[in-house]
Amino acid sequence: MKFVKESIIKAAPEKVFEFHRLPDAIERLIPPWENAKIIQKADISVVGSQAIIEQKIFGIFPSRWIAEHTRYEPPRLFEDVQISGPFAFWRHRHIIKPHAEGAILRDEIEYKPPFWIFGAIAAPLAVVPKLEKMFEYRHRVTKEYCEL
Repeated sequence: MKFVKESIIKAAPEKVFEFHRLPDAIERLIPPWENAKIIQKADISVVGSQAIIEQKIFGIFPSRWIAEHTRYEPPRLFEDVQISGPFAFWRHRHIIKPHAEGAILRDEIEYKPPFWIFGAIAAPLAVVPKLEKMFEYRHRVTKEYCEL
């Protein structure tokens, strides 16, 4: 399955990329309703660097997410892949492209929900709305910072 969120940000692509390198970028980008605890931060500029985040899925089921950075191509792309966590597969590409008004921020997520066919059936109702809400928040936060 694939999820894509794209926004125009009125700032140079380099500024949008550098936002993601801020020491507190992950704290800024996790929505407050997620109630996530950052156990270990990753350095996006170091391929192999891992982030560890704990949270409760649907506010009930404890989950530990380990994501490893697998690509770093400034100022246009970085990528992370879930090593372990709630999904059967997760690859997240953070893409920044030049645009006439500044930059396009594009998040591309390839994923396979857990629980085989049952997860695939439930994804449009359980996973997609959550991703839409989360990435709407993340893009808004990025836009507010970069357009200052």
